[in-house]
Amino acid sequence: MNTMSASDPVQQLVESRRLQIQKSVGRPLRIPRGTDDPPLTPERHAYLLEELEELYWNDLEWENITEEERMEGGGLTELTFPGVLAMVDGLLLEEVSDDAHTGPEPRPEVVQAFVEFLSKRVLDLREAAGGAPSEEGDMAALELRMTEALLDRVLVAYHRVSPEDAEPLGEL
Repeated sequence: MNTMSASDPVQQLVESRRLQIQKSVGRPLRIPRGTDDPPLTPERHAYLLEELEELYWNDLEWENITEEERMEGGGLTELTFPGVLAMVDGLLLEEVSDDAHTGPEPRPEVVQAFVEFLSKRVLDLREAAGGAPSEEGDMAALELRMTEALLDRVLVAYHRVSPEDAEPLGEL
């Protein structure tokens, strides 16, 4: 599923989160099927990943500016990152209505790349939040909680786990 080494901290974090989800639901996780028709070019893959990353930054910045969803312990992921979660759902779409003009074109490989982006971001934020107490450290800690929750939510969507089944993980 991934070309990263098992000793890579990003991959270790991803696998740790997957293991938590698997323990929570009590069954092996489903690996989504993609499509090769039409094939996803490297340029298109990069474009879709960049769009997801941009949505992450935009949703995060909007939350930091407005504090709309801020609650004690963090906001609700689906309200903090609506754009990201909508695009993730679209990239994992496997069925469309009968009257749709085209069939689904799931691209789980893009979502997997985004999971790795989020994991790297979590590791970076852990480092930033772990320093001496400061305003920047406090902001990093807040962003860390939001990003960890988003990472879990994206993994739950990727593996087609119902949020109810994953409730023991937290606020999903």
